[in-house]
Amino acid sequence: MSQNLTKLKYDVVIVGAGGAGLRAAVEAREAGLRVAIICKSLFGKAHTVMAEGGAAASMGNANSNDNWMVHFRDTMRGGKFLNHYRMAELHAKESPDRIWELEMWGALFDRTKEGKISQRNFGGHEYPRLAHVGDRTGLELIRTMQQKIVALQQKDGRETGDMEANLKVYAEFTVTDILKENGKVAGVYGYWRENGDEILFEAPAVVIATGGVGKAFKITSNSWEGTGDGHALALKAGANLKDMEFLQFHPTGMVWPPSVRGILVTESVRGEGGVLTNNLGERFMFKYIPDVFKDKYATTEEEADRWYTDQDNNRRPPELLPRDEVARAINSEVKAGRGTEHGGVFLDVSKRLSAEVIKKRLPSMWHQFYELAGVDITKEPMEVGPTCHYVMGGVDVEPDTAAAIGVPGLFAAGEVAGGMHGSNRLGGNSLSDLLVFGRRAGAAAADYAKANGANPVSDATIAKAADRIEAPFKNEGGENAYSLHAELQEVTHNLVGIIRTGDEIKEAIAKIADIRARSQKVSVAGNRQFNPGFHLAFDLDNMLLVAESTAKSAILREESRGGHTRDDFPGMSNTWRQVNHISSFNGSEVTVTPRALPAIPKELFDLFDIHELEKYMTPEEIAKGGSN
Repeated sequence: MSQNLTKLKYDVVIVGAGGAGLRAAVEAREAGLRVAIICKSLFGKAHTVMAEGGAAASMGNANSNDNWMVHFRDTMRGGKFLNHYRMAELHAKESPDRIWELEMWGALFDRTKEGKISQRNFGGHEYPRLAHVGDRTGLELIRTMQQKIVALQQKDGRETGDMEANLKVYAEFTVTDILKENGKVAGVYGYWRENGDEILFEAPAVVIATGGVGKAFKITSNSWEGTGDGHALALKAGANLKDMEFLQFHPTGMVWPPSVRGILVTESVRGEGGVLTNNLGERFMFKYIPDVFKDKYATTEEEADRWYTDQDNNRRPPELLPRDEVARAINSEVKAGRGTEHGGVFLDVSKRLSAEVIKKRLPSMWHQFYELAGVDITKEPMEVGPTCHYVMGGVDVEPDTAAAIGVPGLFAAGEVAGGMHGSNRLGGNSLSDLLVFGRRAGAAAADYAKANGANPVSDATIAKAADRIEAPFKNEGGENAYSLHAELQEVTHNLVGIIRTGDEIKEAIAKIADIRARSQKVSVAGNRQFNPGFHLAFDLDNMLLVAESTAKSAILREESRGGHTRDDFPGMSNTWRQVNHISSFNGSEVTVTPRALPAIPKELFDLFDIHELEKYMTPEEIAKGGSN
């Protein structure tokens, strides 16, 4: 057992300090419980800040025709009807309250002329729906949530004399294990990144809110923290992952210059009028409108341009198709030789908006690319292409409580949870997802902790967790974590990326297994103090589990849907829409099994035109008319 082990006791532990984690923490603390917030990086540096465009909520401020039913329909369409209907329903119904709540806590949203929260257009949304703060909405969300955390701490300080008595943030800390006793969650174990000293957090309820998996891929918009930690921790604790084949490659990440490669260009650029062109100067998106969307998107440039000033009488520009469609279209143009010399396409907003308007509506976009790359988006186009941005797959949870199925005491919210977005997430749905399900996870975790009480951790469990942290220093195999990580990124990028084939996925599965076997021999030199190789040894193990889950799910799904495109199965299959893929881990390998997708109940089924549903559902499902 570690000689520098600190033991702490809480009612609820939140792993992750992004929007979902902080919203869960607020809910659990307001329920009267002692809460610990653990973040891998600095407090406030969550990937939530990278969500620039806005938070989707059907408040109807920009168009009074918008409501939760329209938002629900758009979310289901965007996910190609593979979403868990209940999660999409809850999200659509509760998002407006979460945004208004955020405003009451101090969020400074942009305003309409009438003084209401301003809402902007985004891909896949029928009406302007994204509440925004310029193009810094995620940053404002985190700022507001941090302010709320501090307010709760100040309240505790006035009442107890100790601001951190009941709510404390542990920054720059890595969680290596979710601990269980008697089949139920008992706490988490990990170490301070600065010096390697270990801490045991005993708690009957744990909420995972760790975000995404992007660093398993070569080109990503994700920061260094996005190594699939929560996905892997849940798997190792006995939970399942759902639909890990679905990864969103955001269509517009910078591809040039190298200083900004992979950095996201917010969808707001297209929402404000930016157009995509190839090296011939063609607005190519008109060629890539799928049949299922042809009644909703303009087929001529003239109609598309009119839409920006008259949305009631014109259809949307195809640049605002769901992200998976735009990403595939860009990929096709580049493969056909019509891309830029650096392997992207052009995105230009300068021809539609003045420099003054661009700097007002897209201040971060203009500033960061001008400062970091010398690209002035008020005068010239950007070179963009798909970048790994978001994973739709995640922990298999119960929709109403965010409880991880199969592991009592474990909860998951935000990007780490699966089901809400189906096969493809609409832009803007992530920030409202964080708030809706972060709140639900925090409330359910609090209820569970109150009902179950403490679940003490045994010495044997502690010793096993401590040995795992020490293992990289004892290994004599000589494998290098950095080399293996680079190999893994090449495998995922080339073989399980935006376009896949059966043969390539099989090759990926074999290569991932080989890297996993070699990873057991990773050796770390030096000591625990300020040792990035030590940290990467654990990140690598997590990314390998994520990559294995993705590849083994992808080989089974013999269709193309949302964030999963198979060149050898290019069509979307109504039969495959009825299947979720469930990944589990037996301690040595991931296994994936199919499970039936829950049927949409009749009251939600009836919100759609029957002819639209015929594009996605089997004749038997249509005849049944939804579950009763």
